[in-house]
Amino acid sequence: MKTIIIPEPGKVEIIDTPKPTPKKGEALLRVLRGGICGSDLGTYKGTFAYASYPRIPGHEFSAEIVEINGDAPNLKEGMVVTCNPYFNCTKCYSCRRGLVNCCEHNETLGAQRDGAFSEYVAMPIERIYDGKGLAPDVLAAIEPFCISYHGTVTRGKVKAGDKVLVIGAGTIGALAAVAAKSQGAEVYISDVAEKKMQYAVENFGLDGGILNDGEGFIDKCFKATDGNGFDVAIEAVGLPSTFQSAVDAAAFGGRVVLIGVGKKNLDFNFTLLQKKELNVFGSRNALKVDFLNLIDLVASGKVDLRKAITNTYAFNDAPKAFADFAAHGADMLKVEIDFTK
Repeated sequence: MKTIIIPEPGKVEIIDTPKPTPKKGEALLRVLRGGICGSDLGTYKGTFAYASYPRIPGHEFSAEIVEINGDAPNLKEGMVVTCNPYFNCTKCYSCRRGLVNCCEHNETLGAQRDGAFSEYVAMPIERIYDGKGLAPDVLAAIEPFCISYHGTVTRGKVKAGDKVLVIGAGTIGALAAVAAKSQGAEVYISDVAEKKMQYAVENFGLDGGILNDGEGFIDKCFKATDGNGFDVAIEAVGLPSTFQSAVDAAAFGGRVVLIGVGKKNLDFNFTLLQKKELNVFGSRNALKVDFLNLIDLVASGKVDLRKAITNTYAFNDAPKAFADFAAHGADMLKVEIDFTK
């Protein structure tokens, strides 16, 4: 079968690899669509904190079940599905407490272990979820929506009436804004790329955009909140400066959620956390319940994830997809690869 691989930073190749044989308790899947995550792009650019090489990327995907090896009462051959790509050890302190999304030894497809960007992939049955009739392109976007929802709703506890700032108008940031709107919050989004920020505002029904264009950014944040600051500030970039902005933009007694992943350190006056009595949360991955709930939410028609998909490439054009995304990321949101073409 054909497989996409990143052998080193700056290079993407399509190579021949053996077609997997599903072990007991696994199913063989034919991959239909795959989304290029920011972590995949970071692996390509050499900036992702968890990257190692060579690496098969991909953990946002939809697929058709080809063969099931074991008991799977809720699954059947021919079903179009998506998967939970976060592998936990089951033994560490986090796993023993049920916090499997932040397993101490977590291995995510495409990050700490090889991913799903192949014609076929074998997955454990318990990690495969019925797509409830969603189209393959939409179903491939469920995983990033889960990341955003987990950070915004589960960790940030966004509720109706909250004023929320999402810093970063990439896929995760845009979908975090969607998640916040689904709870009845007043939501603003920020980015240095005005075109991408405005796309999110116009296509996802947000309340406004705040261009992060320098020193006046925090003044704009407080103007948008009648001088109070935001109840919840979501960081979805992974840079020291954007985390600092989230802390600065949060209201006294507010909540700050870090979803973004970066490699750089931040030197800042930590007393600000004490002064404002901020609640600061990290957010990693998502849980099975997030996948199940959001598949139902999207299937209900209340959220249109297709608006997040701005570019689609054929399988054989994967090297171009990565190169274009790296060069023109300010003009692209979710980039998907169609494995059927």
